[in-house]
Amino acid sequence: MDRPILFSAPMVRANLDERKTQTRRVLDAWCDEPPAFVENGIVSAYDENDHPYRWPKTNAIGDRLWVREAWWIATRYSYGTTPGGDEVPPAPLAYRHSDPIHYAADGNPPNCANKHYGPNGLRPGSGAFAAPDPYAVWIKKPSIHMPRWASRLTLIVTDVRVQRLQYISEADAVAEGVEPLHGGWFPYGISTSMTTIQDGREVPAQHCTSARDSFRMLWEHINGKRSWDANPWIIAYTYHAINRNIDQIEVQP
Repeated sequence: MDRPILFSAPMVRANLDERKTQTRRVLDAWCDEPPAFVENGIVSAYDENDHPYRWPKTNAIGDRLWVREAWWIATRYSYGTTPGGDEVPPAPLAYRHSDPIHYAADGNPPNCANKHYGPNGLRPGSGAFAAPDPYAVWIKKPSIHMPRWASRLTLIVTDVRVQRLQYISEADAVAEGVEPLHGGWFPYGISTSMTTIQDGREVPAQHCTSARDSFRMLWEHINGKRSWDANPWIIAYTYHAINRNIDQIEVQP
């Protein structure tokens, strides 16, 4: 089965750098002790007649997940007019295959020379960027609006586990793609601008001593304060990442 999956920019970069092979998603449950289990690589439960069924909104071993990430798309100021004189709107994103795109995880889009803004594009520091002719500007779109054709990462699910969030091991946290930082791990959600001297060199004053603690901070940075303490049931997916669009990958028989 093919499904979309959302990733933040740091986790997109972790996938591209081949540091990330796991992701954890909260199990959509209606009680504190959901009767979910994994059988044959599928998150399952029993109905009132003791018949197994697949838990809704979950992925299984062999599923292909196409990554949705924040992105920019080049847009024109005018797409022409109708015979009646009405402005023609741009096509829906799902059909704009030929328009240039740029991935936000790669930084800002290029500020191009064009006929609208001249040889220097838009003013530096404005947060806006001129797109190449015949387009005018880059428009930023959230990950939820990325269509399938624009995705550049595909994940093939290889393992599925149902567990409490805090059950994560140190090795699992490393596989989640947290970033190494000068002998420690990145403290997500905290400024690293303050520095100290360590072994004769300047390094960030704050860092995590374990990948697991770094993942805890990342989880709370994404899901809010005390979300780690809530210790929800989650699904831990292990996967193989392919740096290609899902429709450019041959489906295995």
